[in-house]
Amino acid sequence: MTDGAGPAEAGSGVAFSYHRTVAPMLWVLVGLMIIEIGVVHLLLALWSRRAALILSLVSLAILGWFLRFIRSFKRCPIWIGPTQLIWRVGHLRSVTVPLSQLAGLRSDWTLADLEAAGVFNGALIAHPNIVVALDPPVRMGRRTVRYLAHRLDDPAAFRRVIENL
Repeated sequence: MTDGAGPAEAGSGVAFSYHRTVAPMLWVLVGLMIIEIGVVHLLLALWSRRAALILSLVSLAILGWFLRFIRSFKRCPIWIGPTQLIWRVGHLRSVTVPLSQLAGLRSDWTLADLEAAGVFNGALIAHPNIVVALDPPVRMGRRTVRYLAHRLDDPAAFRRVIENL
């Protein structure tokens, strides 16, 4: 089991973390958000203190949610169990796929491939280092997902586990 496994997964599968490769870019975004909140608050306060206060409270609430989201990466790893794969993006979104639907790993992909319909890209603003093909595709609400993409901390270990299924 790799770093980032939750207690429910212990002993029943393998967890793969992604917080060390995805979170740093989002922390930069948090820094930019903090600067933006300060600048907009000061400029808006010159016009209306009430509007500045309301906007600042909303901005701080969004910032708090975003911080919780980034911190959830450690608690919500990608998990391969005896019968299923759980592909997560923090507490925001996840998809469960039976292992029988994994068609294998894609070794080559382009940005256009990742932007195409049918890709669940958990890497967010990072470039994925793992792309898993699904056959048949899975449904996520109204979407049909043919590929799962993510940026894992240890993609080689993930490849080994998938190849040995």
